[in-house]
Formats: sequence, structure tokens, C-alpha cells
Amino acid sequence: MPVGYSQLPELLPIEGVRLASVAAGIRHAGRDDMVVMELAEGSQCAAVFTRNAFCAAPVVVAREHLQQFAPRFLLINSGNANAGTGAQGLAAARQCCVSLADKAGCSPVQVLPFSTGVIGEPLPVPRLEGCMDQALQQLSEQGWQAAAHAIMTTDTVAKGLSKTIDVDGHTVTITGMVKGAGMIRPDMATMLAYVATDAQLDRAVAQQVLDRSVQGSFNRITVDGDTSTNDACVLIATGAAGKVPIRPGSSQYSVFAEAIDQVCRQLAQLIVRDAEGATKFVTIDVVGGRDTDECLQVAYTVAHSPLVKTALFAGDPNWGRILAAVGRAGLEQLQIDQIRIFLGEVCIVRNGGVDSGYREQDGQRVMARDEIDIRIELGRGDAAEQVWTSDLSHDYVRINAEYRT
Repeated sequence: MPVGYSQLPELLPIEGVRLASVAAGIRHAGRDDMVVMELAEGSQCAAVFTRNAFCAAPVVVAREHLQQFAPRFLLINSGNANAGTGAQGLAAARQCCVSLADKAGCSPVQVLPFSTGVIGEPLPVPRLEGCMDQALQQLSEQGWQAAAHAIMTTDTVAKGLSKTIDVDGHTVTITGMVKGAGMIRPDMATMLAYVATDAQLDRAVAQQVLDRSVQGSFNRITVDGDTSTNDACVLIATGAAGKVPIRPGSSQYSVFAEAIDQVCRQLAQLIVRDAEGATKFVTIDVVGGRDTDECLQVAYTVAHSPLVKTALFAGDPNWGRILAAVGRAGLEQLQIDQIRIFLGEVCIVRNGGVDSGYREQDGQRVMARDEIDIRIELGRGDAAEQVWTSDLSHDYVRINAEYRT
């Protein structure tokens, strides 16, 4: 079960967004694995995609289409990533867009495809095509709950949330869903995230808001250090809640952007809470750096250390592993006597070695918690950064060893 998260809450409908989930039999029989999302005419859409050079075919096609027209439909499948499939994969992604567009009465470039699942296997296009009519007939504004389940792969629970805010006397609703549990590393991850709102934004503003939010959320999580081929995060704005667009520099913009930040941050944290085999949710704060880059450099070195992650799983306050990770992070002219390291409220390292007041039982008390904070004070500047990660358990190895079998 995820750390500190039990089940999907109620997801509020967004006027102008309808969803349907159907079972196409892509990988497992009898479970929904295809989602069609319809966006009302006039909706604006922004997206951020993986930076992996081997990006999947649907990522290539979605990027192309998004540059040409405002989308009317999103087509999402789980169970097959359509990645590492070359020209055949591109043709398959485009064919799915053509088929859905023919049935829905729009242009193929108004369909954005998304896939997640096993890499290197051909996408079973006929199975998706065979379910499209059913999906179009079942479209509903109440379809978020089912869709959040349908996009899952190794996730143990469906993940999503809703939030309402007041913008100049108008209630604005934001609903998001996300999938991802492994192959998680900044520059996105094996994750798909969809956030929709009834606020009115033009596309450039939507992209600006999304870019900002992704940097402080999905690009601040890591489970295993692997960046996926299929990552995508999409922000949809239907405009149904107001006639005046939200503009940068306005008070409305500040309120709205902060709300999107909060939603994206919580969705990103849900991925880590549901990380493959995870038993710990870990926050790593690095403060006192010369700039944000070196703070992130230290944070990710600690977060990616198998020795640190296995100690977290064991509940072992092996402070030497954290100290060693900080030391090998590659910071120039690092003054080790200026560094302090904390486990929760307990100082474990000071003046280049173990803190004189540290007691093993205090460290063990912190490590026994489900949620652990690691704070590293570099003492060389004013920059600070925060990263969220998980531990490394037997189940992570089992899940990934058995993934294709």
C-alpha cells in the first residue's frame, strides 16, 4: 500500500471535459486499459514531455499535433508503451489518431496519443480501434475515477485529487490524475499526468503555468533514477468558469498558478508514495548551497544511493552512508566542517563527523517512521532545494524482475 495514502478521493468533474474508460485487452483481459478524453471546443492545452532521446512514438506524434491545432481528444492506453518500436510504432500511433478522428468527426491532428506499459512491443492497434465507438458512447464528465484506474500499470492504487479556488468571485475547479510507480526520475518519469481546469487561459499562459509547476513537482521526484521514454504532463483549460482570461502579472494569475503548483506537487508526491515496493516516503532538503544546481546535485546523489535507500528500508540510521553520498556529489571546494546533516529533528553529522550529542536510539526513532526528513546544510550560500524519494525494498526488485513475466 502507498505510504500515507489509502484510496482515490472523489474527483470533481470539469465542465468541458468528458472521459470514458474501456477494456481493450492490451495486456490483461477484463480490465480497463484505454481512456478517451474529450475536450470542449475552444479548450486550451499545454504539455510537457520526456527528454529521453528514445522518446516513445506517441510522444513524437503528440508533440507534432499539439504544435498544429488545439486538441479535441486525448487517447490514452496502458499496458503497452509503443516505445522502441521505430517507424512501425509511429505509424501505429498515427493510425490510432486517424481512427478516433474518423469516428469522432475531427481532424487526426486534433487527437493526442499517450501510451504507458511495456517497451519494445508492437501496439495492438486493432484492439484499440475496436473499442473506440464504445468509448465515445460512454463519454461523461463523471469519468475521472474510472480513468485514473485505467491508466495504471504497476501502480497499487489510482491517484488523483481535486481542488476548488475562488478567482474574483468565481469558483474555479482543478482536477488531476496521475500514474507512475517505477522508472521515475526528473525530466519527468514513467508517469502520465493530466490536470484539467474550467479556468480560462490562452495556450501560452497555460504553458507558462505548467512549465513552472512541473519544475517544482514532477521534476523533483525520483524513485530509481531512470527517466522514461513516455512521460507526459498535460494541462487542459476549458474556460467554462469565466469569460475573462487569466493574465500573467494579475492577482488572479498568482492565485491560480499557486493552486496548480499545489495540485502538481501533491500528484508528484503520490507517485513517490506509491513507488514500486516503497515502505518510506522521504523528503530530502538541501540548504545553504551556492546555487540551486548544486543543491539538486547533492539531493539526487543521496536520493539515488542504493546504500542510503536500503538503509531507509531497513530502518537503519547508517549516517555514514548519507555523509559519503554528500561527499561524492562532486561539489568543488566543499568544506566538510561546515556541513550539518539531520535525520528529522536529530543532528547526526556536525564539524566533519558524527554530532557529539548523537545517540543511536534517536536515529532509530526517526528511521522507524513511515515518512522521513533528511536535511543537509551545506553552509556555503543561500540556495535551497527539495527532492522526494522512496526506499529500496525486496519488492522493488521482485516487481521489476517479474515485470514482463
